[in-house]
Amino acid sequence: MFKNLTAAPADFLAWNWDDIEPYYRSLAERELDAGTVQDWLSDWSEIAGRVSEMYQRLYVATTVNTEDSAAQQRYEAYLDGIYPKAQEAEQKLKEKLLASSLEPANFAIPLRNLRTQAELFRQENLPLQTEELKLSNEYDRLIGAQTVAWDGGEITLSQLQPVYQEVERERRERAWRLAAERQLAARQAINELWVKYLDLRQQMARNAGFKDYRSYRWRQYQRFDYTPQDCRTFHAAIEQVGVPAARRVYENRRQRLGVERLRPWDLFVDPGGRPPLRPFGGAGELIEKTAAIFQQVDPQLGEYFEVMRREGLLDLDNRKGKAPGGYCTEYAVVHRPFIFMNAVGIHDDVQTLLHEGGHSFHVFETAGLPYLQQRDVPMEFAEVASMAMEL
Repeated sequence: MFKNLTAAPADFLAWNWDDIEPYYRSLAERELDAGTVQDWLSDWSEIAGRVSEMYQRLYVATTVNTEDSAAQQRYEAYLDGIYPKAQEAEQKLKEKLLASSLEPANFAIPLRNLRTQAELFRQENLPLQTEELKLSNEYDRLIGAQTVAWDGGEITLSQLQPVYQEVERERRERAWRLAAERQLAARQAINELWVKYLDLRQQMARNAGFKDYRSYRWRQYQRFDYTPQDCRTFHAAIEQVGVPAARRVYENRRQRLGVERLRPWDLFVDPGGRPPLRPFGGAGELIEKTAAIFQQVDPQLGEYFEVMRREGLLDLDNRKGKAPGGYCTEYAVVHRPFIFMNAVGIHDDVQTLLHEGGHSFHVFETAGLPYLQQRDVPMEFAEVASMAMEL
């Protein structure tokens, strides 16, 4: 078994491919049978976990500050120098395990996933996948840079969201139009990105032998339990039942607001004319109050959240230069989650932190699984923990 692998992120974050390759080569050359498979999988998890955590930490650094050129350079150096070679090395190990016909205990689902990943792998797609990740990073920089002048200061578009809840309609409309104008200013750049994405993804699908990107992506998402036709059936149900219901909800809102026509800036204000909810004033208060909720739900969940607070694993406030959206990711070696979001003081931010908290608890709860591949779960299953926590 590997004895000399550093566990300190500060050490392995400085690795290049020459530091990593010997471990993969050792695994590829090692004998694999029923007597050695557990140690082999453990060592695979050890090196793959470090490569994964390298990527996640470098990626996180580009999202918390899209204007950090040094973080950007480190991330792109990883994408160019390590990512494609690691993907190729991973493929060799997947093929080795699958060719062995071994079925380790509690490994049936990971084997199914690895088989699908191995079938999708194409050497010619590696530079395309690298480029796809760079395009995502470029999108984050475009959105993170968007600000407007409002009430005498420079604010982000996200920081306009509380204004959409204010009672004064003219002010809501002015804020909404200001945001729309700023978004439209980046329209050409975003459209060009979209076209690049489209070309890349269609080419990847063709390279893998699929007639369209959706078919390819379906397999890539490891969706085994439902089909595109099931989604069409669900879409039809939404059209038949959900859309008429939504129309009734919107009509009710229009009448309560007393407006002739409902507009986009009318969708978030309280229709009864009550002042907007302001559940917290900043990230500190959001963390404090959410910690109390988790502690009330279950003391163990409360302790998990305290670990994240103590170890600086929460970046919650919106600010200029921060990537859009929210996510929870996993640092595979230290068995820690990291939550990223863009809170601006509204109720949806509370829901977002509860949601991402569910993902983080999943990370803590699965830390005891012996193999990294057992912690690779598809999106639908991952969302069970987050949506349960949110609801």
